Amino acid sequence: MNYTNLFKGFLLLILIISSSPLLAQHTIISGKVTDAQTKSPIPYSTIAFVGSSIATNTDKFGNFILSTNETHQQITISFVGYKTTLISVIPGKEQVINIRLFPDTRQLNEVIIKSGKKKKYTNKNNPAVELIQEVIDHKDSNRMLSPDYLQYNQYERIGFSLFDLSNKFLKSKAFSKYKFLLDTGMLINDSVKTTLPIYMSEKYYQFYSRKNPAKTIKILKAHKEVNFNAYLDTAGFDIYLNRLYGDPDIYANNIFILTNQFLSPIADHAKDFYKFFITDTIGTGKDKLIEISFTPRFLGDLLFEGKLYITMDGRYAVKSDYLTINKHININFVRRMDIRQDFQQHPDGRFYLVKSDVQSDFGLMRNKSVNIFGDRMVFFTNYKLQNPQNQQFYDGSPNQTAPDANQTSDNYWLNHRTDTLRHAQAQIYHHIDSLEHMPSFKRTMWWAQFITGGYADVGPVQLGPNQNLFTFNTLEGSRIDIGGRTTPLFNKTFYLEGYTAYGFKDQKEKYYLGGIYSFNNTPTWRFPNDYIKMSYQYDSDIPGQNFLIDKSQSIMASLVRGTSDLWQYNRIFKVDYVKDLENHISFDLRFKHWNQVPTDSLKFQPENSPAVNSLTTTELDLGFRYAPHEQIFQGTDHRHSIPNNYPIFTVQANYGMKDVWGGSYNYLNLSANIYKRFYLSQLGYTDVTLLGGMVLGQVPFPYLAILPANQTYVYDLNAYNDMNFLEFVSDHYVGLNVTHSFSGFLLNKVPLLSQFKLREFLSFKILYGGLSNENNPAYNPQLYKFPVNPNGTALTYALGNTPYIELGAGIGNIFKVLRIDVIRRFDYLNHPGVSPLGLRFSLSPQL
Repeated sequence: MNYTNLFKGFLLLILIISSSPLLAQHTIISGKVTDAQTKSPIPYSTIAFVGSSIATNTDKFGNFILSTNETHQQITISFVGYKTTLISVIPGKEQVINIRLFPDTRQLNEVIIKSGKKKKYTNKNNPAVELIQEVIDHKDSNRMLSPDYLQYNQYERIGFSLFDLSNKFLKSKAFSKYKFLLDTGMLINDSVKTTLPIYMSEKYYQFYSRKNPAKTIKILKAHKEVNFNAYLDTAGFDIYLNRLYGDPDIYANNIFILTNQFLSPIADHAKDFYKFFITDTIGTGKDKLIEISFTPRFLGDLLFEGKLYITMDGRYAVKSDYLTINKHININFVRRMDIRQDFQQHPDGRFYLVKSDVQSDFGLMRNKSVNIFGDRMVFFTNYKLQNPQNQQFYDGSPNQTAPDANQTSDNYWLNHRTDTLRHAQAQIYHHIDSLEHMPSFKRTMWWAQFITGGYADVGPVQLGPNQNLFTFNTLEGSRIDIGGRTTPLFNKTFYLEGYTAYGFKDQKEKYYLGGIYSFNNTPTWRFPNDYIKMSYQYDSDIPGQNFLIDKSQSIMASLVRGTSDLWQYNRIFKVDYVKDLENHISFDLRFKHWNQVPTDSLKFQPENSPAVNSLTTTELDLGFRYAPHEQIFQGTDHRHSIPNNYPIFTVQANYGMKDVWGGSYNYLNLSANIYKRFYLSQLGYTDVTLLGGMVLGQVPFPYLAILPANQTYVYDLNAYNDMNFLEFVSDHYVGLNVTHSFSGFLLNKVPLLSQFKLREFLSFKILYGGLSNENNPAYNPQLYKFPVNPNGTALTYALGNTPYIELGAGIGNIFKVLRIDVIRRFDYLNHPGVSPLGLRFSLSPQL
């Protein structure tokens, strides 16, 4: 997936400033927990207010922050192998308390492994590897989804804050009016930082699972989030952020996080990718744990490092885990990421997850820049085993939302929020709302929205998109384009959109105007759609290159290689009805009247007959799309599907009607494709698209399947990148496109190159089809001749018995944004303007 637009949204959030001052009595306890004898920090010890469920854990440096609005007077500190300690605190005040824990007299002697000589690591006769194998062998009996029926409650919170802000910025005149927003009490990494919280979302779920037949149901009972809907798709952004942090499952072979698959340290083949070491043995009474440390064999691979705490009761379960990444890993903009999970044993003997905390530190540069701290914390409570619901319940949708999920009161959250918010966190919703009414903030967001989203608000109208403002092509020369659309501020049911453009070389004006009636009061760029649209357009394009017909010109498309002079002018009248269903089935029913006028070197001319001035089409179209379990991020003009493990199906049927409103031909054009991404763990991922189509009826070449070519220097995932515009036509075809990303798996192991964090791509595209004699002008002189150049050399061909094949090899992540591909074409090399090798580039910042 191309995450460019998602990063634009991320950039937009960086510009938003929010937090709050203290408004009430609030107890805040911070400090550090250390071993009383060794003075070493004790990570992941538990600190709680006595007589309450308010608790937290120390980080890996022993630091903690615990807060409450209640009047508790004592805290308790505990950790396996140490004596539990009680300490008095003063309610309503902020205080720093450093705590020393004494080892329990029943603690087992620490196991210390020493070697006088550094030995080469090996799995053979390695007790740590033998123990990990026991953990792997017992995974199925320990993971929490093993029971026939399971249910629990889940509270999750995700937040983002800016930190490492310069003193110059904090003291600047521009920031002076926002100083009250600063939060000075957030614990980040190993110290308390001054931050600017910019986003927070809370959700409360009820979760149900049935083992046979397998079914899971997740009901969203409550949801509260910072709302930036005026500037970006907040709901989509929340989906993306939760996908970014994932739901780490230590028992799964692969853990999806940071848009990548990481191999779990207890995956079936973990021993081939990780090194394991026994580093500690601890225990009190019947509880005995082995601490296993692990690290990647190759530091640049998508692997974790950290520690596992394994039970020694014969179950070999994971009691807790700590996962992090090293600085050499092939991930961009992530300076640090920590995952901490705790499990609790239940009466059935299994260890169920009770808390998961994923923290990250994002920055454009590793050491010097403003950075973003993100934290996704999830608590799991009220586990119930073997408590089946009625059969009708399991027939319901797997993802459900309670009717009043977005209308919960503060009292609801106080009763259902498992964790306690710090005061700044609790006030962020109110202060974001206040911030949005500040004139200076509105001005900043106006420019940010125009630059990153492409549209600028002017009252109830948006001007844009900005990427179409100036383009260049061989027909029009320099082209300027000014457009806009109305927003819900104008009318929530009726919308207008349009543009006007002018080419300085052809000296012609182009234009587009559309009117939309929304049945669900939702603009066309928001999901779900349910609207009817009527539009009229006059513009130019090259047949088969729908990036112009769909009015999405861009300066990138101006970089054309070779000759590109097969142009036409189009007048298109359309009436569309578009409907999206909640299960991500969508369809588009369209009536289209299209007049094509050839220009430049393009001619519509039968053999031994005068050229035809124009071609008129009357068409009835039906499009169908199904994307099961799809999650989307909605941009300002297009939706961006977040890849998952499910295929996407698309079907299109276009029926031409002769003598209806001047239509010239009867035909039926059918096309379909299936897309799916396959994740291959350490080997990266593979995108596969299977496509095909056919044209029924005798028609000239403009109605045939014009195969998607790319005559620009910009790499196009969905086109044939060494094929010329209008080079091949067909009335039946099938194709297979395969692109594999190794995500740096190979280059990470090359000395010197590994430090650049480059990523490898391979692509394979094959297209097989043909043209029946019925639609071949060589056998039917009344059909239009295929285009030729001024010398009479053919430019357009029928795809023959030999398939079109191209292979590509690319290097990506150059300077974190650039990808360069070398394309090798294998067939039809005698066509004019064709080179067996081509160089293409694309710009796409990714994690």
